[in-house]
Amino acid sequence: QVQLVESGGGSVQAGGSLRLSCATPGRFFSTMGWYRQAPGKQRELVAGTLSDGRINYADSVKGRFTISRDYEKNTLYLQMNSLQPEDTGVYYCYAQTGTIHWGQGTQVTVSS
Repeated sequence: QVQLVESGGGSVQAGGSLRLSCATPGRFFSTMGWYRQAPGKQRELVAGTLSDGRINYADSVKGRFTISRDYEKNTLYLQMNSLQPEDTGVYYCYAQTGTIHWGQGTQVTVSS
């Protein structure tokens, strides 16, 4: 069974930073990342790694968010800087093989 363990998140003021973590104990996934869902909106891709090593970022987060990995810990990180109220939402880590596996989600709240 695929296990994705998310941590991080919380509440910050605009301009602040947060870091999300997504651990996949004992297993490496080349295709991983985060989606987010704001209240009343559809889930959208924030950033994700591809099997060829490239990283995609949503236009709205380019230059502010950065994905990184700890290969020893099988953990993916999302560093979020210059946070804005529109970044508020539940952030879901995903890992993709033939199907998409989801983490439990973590709340990010940015106040103005």
